[in-house]
Parts: sequence; structure tokens; C-alpha cells
Amino acid sequence: MRHPLHPAFVHFPIAAWSFATAADLAGAWIDPSWWTCAGWLHVAGTTTALAAMATGAIEFVKLPADSPAAKFVARHMVFVLLAWFAYATSLVLRVHDSALHAPAAASLATSVAGFVLLCVAGWLGGNLVYRHGVGVRESGIASCPRESGDTQ
Repeated sequence: MRHPLHPAFVHFPIAAWSFATAADLAGAWIDPSWWTCAGWLHVAGTTTALAAMATGAIEFVKLPADSPAAKFVARHMVFVLLAWFAYATSLVLRVHDSALHAPAAASLATSVAGFVLLCVAGWLGGNLVYRHGVGVRESGIASCPRESGDTQ
């Protein structure tokens, strides 16, 4: 395929997890009924992230081995995996007897930690696209147009 699938899939877990963390905080400070919404958003984010990670792995395999973007890809992948683990842990901590329950402090903390890790992963992913042109240009690598004089 000519168009990478990874950018199309990442929006779902990013949105679900971001709103899950917001709903967790709203449940703690505004109204505990937000925790039900947060729990289902954790489920949605954790499952849709699997598709995003799979498509990202496919894009990674296409990247030339000598690409200057490779170190950023490795960092991006580490932070994505850490975010997934944090959100999955938050989800597991709120499931009891096959049902979602109000989160305890550890579940809330891992949700917030997951959001911080997700932000770092997103910044690194943006760096891959906007600075290195991964998934944008045929070669999969390019410098920032401002740095290389490329006006494309």
C-alpha cells in the first residue's frame, strides 16, 4: 500500500485514553459516575492500540536500517509500549468479578502515568513524521524542509 495505515489507527487509542484519563480525574473530583465512562474508554483504548501498534510495526519494518530516524522509532515504540502497559494495568486494577468498578488510587495513578507516556510517544511520533518524513516520502527519511531547503 502507498498510504501508511499507522497514522489512521493511532487516533482511536489516543482519543480513548486521553478521555479515559480526563474521566478518571472527573470521577475523582466532580462525580464518581464518570468512572464507568473511564473504564469503557480504557477498554476501547487498550484494544484499539493493538491495531495501531501492529500497523506501526509494519511501518518500522519498511524503514531502511541506516535511517537516522531509527533511534526515534525505537524511543517511540518504547514509550508506546509503556503507555499501553500503564493503561492496561489501570484497566486490570479496576476489573473485579468480570465487571468494571471504581478505580482505586493505583488505577488512577497508572492512568495519569499512561497519559504522560502517551504524550511523550506522540511527540516522538510527530518527530518521525515532521522531521524525518517517515511514512510521508518514498524513502521514508527526509530532513525538515526548513533544514534541507526542500520546499515539497
